[in-house]
Amino acid sequence: MRMSVVDVGSNTVRLVVADVEGGLPLPVHTTKWKLRLSQQVDADGRLNDESVKQLVVAVAAAGKTAQRWGATAPLAFATAVVRNAPNRLEVLRTIRDGTGVKICTLPGELEAELTFLGARRWMGWQAGPLALFDIGGGSLEVAFGRGRLPDFVASLPLGANRLTREFFEGTDPPSARSVKALRRKVRHQLRDAAARIRWEGPHTAVATSRTFQQLARLSGAAPGRQGPFVPRDLACSDLRGCIDTLAALPAAERAELPGISGPRASQSLAGAIVGHTVMKLTGIETATVCPWAIREGVLLRYIEDGAVWWTANAERSDDPMPAGGKPLRIATPTA
Repeated sequence: MRMSVVDVGSNTVRLVVADVEGGLPLPVHTTKWKLRLSQQVDADGRLNDESVKQLVVAVAAAGKTAQRWGATAPLAFATAVVRNAPNRLEVLRTIRDGTGVKICTLPGELEAELTFLGARRWMGWQAGPLALFDIGGGSLEVAFGRGRLPDFVASLPLGANRLTREFFEGTDPPSARSVKALRRKVRHQLRDAAARIRWEGPHTAVATSRTFQQLARLSGAAPGRQGPFVPRDLACSDLRGCIDTLAALPAAERAELPGISGPRASQSLAGAIVGHTVMKLTGIETATVCPWAIREGVLLRYIEDGAVWWTANAERSDDPMPAGGKPLRIATPTA
């Protein structure tokens, strides 16, 4: 069976086509479209007409590409940049009508659960009690668990792009005062989740996302061209050094550093501050950089729990926020 997944993130739309063999997704084709949606949102977080048009074109191309590769209809979802937009439902309807691809948003807690599942499958049971950190453009996902799925998840508004816009807008490089202010906010937001991780005492910590991958490369990890099976670790002390290096440079010069790409150069400092703070507060000295994350988690959950699970959660995720403003709970099927 050949499946596909489409992930609409803050910077790119990514397509993964995978063959399902032995219950595992084996990638056969990946491609991406660089849209940089996070740079096109209005002050209130709305996606403007031009960005929606670009989304329609990219998602349509992803759907056609998946079809050419003989995959089933994509499991398509959008992360924080669309999930947090006031015009989210309008954006999703426009994409569906213009592409025929059934795209949805997922609650941040569900993103954390799916990313944890991908990391657990990659790391294996020998990893033991597992802590997960994932820095996106709009949010930070944290999870902990001893089994297949996490026992604890949190989604916090600490995405690298979001914080860059909030604290470093118009200053390049940023001032020492703004860096200090950002550190203070991140510590405050992470206090409760970090205390839970410390209390649980994980045996292994994993870091996913392009932000962590690029920071690991900056810290001396092997480049991506060497493949996913080369071990890559990221130490808390290395992130401290990354902060000092990145804070001293404007974005254009950061992009010349090992691992730091041009599109992500401006938000790399915020990402390093979030990564360092979450590791320091949780007492994690070293994290393994894991190549599997939410896209693999979506495929795995679909393989293991079936279409009913995906349909139920995808449809519920786009209902209006229930009374009280609490996120919808995740529907976990029984064994």
